Amino acid sequence: MPDKTASTTTPLPSQARSSLWRDRNFLLLWGGDATSDLGSAVSTLLIPLMAVQNLGATTFQIAMLAAARRLPAIVLSLPAGVWVDRLRKRCLMIWCQILSALAMGSVPAVAFFDHVRLWQLYVVAAVVGSFTVFYGVADRSYLPSVLSREQLVDGNAKMNASETVSDAAGPALGALLAGVITAAKAVTVDAVSYVVAALTLMLMRSPDAAPAPDRAVASPVRFSVAMTEGLRLAWRNPVLRAVTCCTATANLGISAVVSLEVVYLVRGLHASGPWIGVVLGLGVLGGFVGSLAAGPLAARLGDARVMWVSLLACAPFALLMPLASPGAGLVLYSLGWAVFNAGGAVYQTAQMAYRQRSVPQELLGRVNAGIRWVVWGTVPLGALLGGTLGTWAGLRTALWVDAGILACTGLWLLASPLRGWRDIPVEGQPG
Repeated sequence: MPDKTASTTTPLPSQARSSLWRDRNFLLLWGGDATSDLGSAVSTLLIPLMAVQNLGATTFQIAMLAAARRLPAIVLSLPAGVWVDRLRKRCLMIWCQILSALAMGSVPAVAFFDHVRLWQLYVVAAVVGSFTVFYGVADRSYLPSVLSREQLVDGNAKMNASETVSDAAGPALGALLAGVITAAKAVTVDAVSYVVAALTLMLMRSPDAAPAPDRAVASPVRFSVAMTEGLRLAWRNPVLRAVTCCTATANLGISAVVSLEVVYLVRGLHASGPWIGVVLGLGVLGGFVGSLAAGPLAARLGDARVMWVSLLACAPFALLMPLASPGAGLVLYSLGWAVFNAGGAVYQTAQMAYRQRSVPQELLGRVNAGIRWVVWGTVPLGALLGGTLGTWAGLRTALWVDAGILACTGLWLLASPLRGWRDIPVEGQPG
């Protein structure tokens, strides 16, 4: 049976073009996102580096600095979904980028005249983290207004691929810039990236339509009630419920693995610094390859079927990671991580397209925000799980448990209606 929440959005004339490389509006959106992602990845290294080298921050203070940027995702995701659904999305995204540029630009500005203080870095991290929450919810909720239904998988795949490249290249670029012009001044790169992203959004010609009134209610909904509407819709929809549980489980396992991997590679497998970089870099490369393959695989297998097939085929490779041994055996860790990330990237691309196609536009922001609130909430739990198991049971045993969690992620989808669908249903048609 078709999903009863299928979108009825009418594609724009510009969306008829099959190649996204000729779609001016998408290229501007994608280019701005990629630039901003790279700048943000640069500052993820520069901000703590500055705190350590220039301000003598303790390990706890560095951890709190990271928490200051991540905490807004837990606190603000649900209200952000309501505002995204009630405001013009592109206008909101522009303001998020401009205000983020001002906040991040305050660091090199103060460094030029005086010394940056630790409290300023806390404030900047929290402010930029808050605007990132709003922008992230609005960004993927706006994409269906730019692309046609058939282009969404390809569009999400390209955006995921550039994000993966940014995450891999950003810290290296940040380290290079810090060595040349100091970390405080190098933060200018991130501030400029937000300005570039804002300008690309301004140059887009896609209509920034006023928010549509809710079809599901006859009278206005209180803000506090509206915050939970996305969660309630996702829970009632069996596919969205499975996607949420699957992603939350994956984030739990990923966070647990990441919390242990450097210690495991150094102490358990006696890997040197350069080899650790190679091993982890190959894992990131797997995610990039998966993003590139998502479109062709969805066309061949079906854009619904590819969600669970990709995880069932690739997630069990995570079990190779605890089998790794010193020396040549490191290849098992790289292979397991890379294949898991490749399958995860295909799944991530397809499930985002499912949300964008099946959820009514007037609720998409709240649904995206509600799912994000749940799946990001398991990240600190995963870090706690990994650290506790590693301390209590040993690194390899902990990694077996964490990899086992990753290997089982696809079972959530297999237990959902997705197993009987080839393609994402269109309203009024079978799956």
